[in-house]
Amino acid sequence: MKSARTVTSAQARARLADACARAEYCTHELREKLRRWRVEPGEAERIVQELVRTRYVDDARYAGAFVRRKAEYARWGRRKIAAALAMKRIDRSVAAEALGEIDPQAYEEALTGVLQAKARMLGDEALTTYDGRTRLFRHAASRGYETDAIARALRRMMAE
Repeated sequence: MKSARTVTSAQARARLADACARAEYCTHELREKLRRWRVEPGEAERIVQELVRTRYVDDARYAGAFVRRKAEYARWGRRKIAAALAMKRIDRSVAAEALGEIDPQAYEEALTGVLQAKARMLGDEALTTYDGRTRLFRHAASRGYETDAIARALRRMMAE
């Protein structure tokens, strides 16, 4: 494994500003990069605060982009997205606000799409047997969807 090399604070600030100009990062990710680059903790915090002050990095903006990307493209449920944001040390209130921006209709459609795709893989037994419905339920739960939303979607699919 390659050992990390020490980076000066000026180099670190320039590299992080360049990275933040190209993509969204959260403050935790920046702190991790600085730690790997062996920048002193006090200096690292100063660099992060400067990037926040100059709006290169904004955890609320990051959380909104993260939620949209995971909900729309990866078709993750709210619980999985919230857990991922917690791992990135995004404040709970910021995460809750970003999660509140998910369109309820699009969310239900994504859940139905996840269930239908899994049902096609399972075949005829998917909705007709208890075991098939349980497998669908567990699959959707593993994708981070709430139990009540899964139950509603399964009842709707069975009625069709």
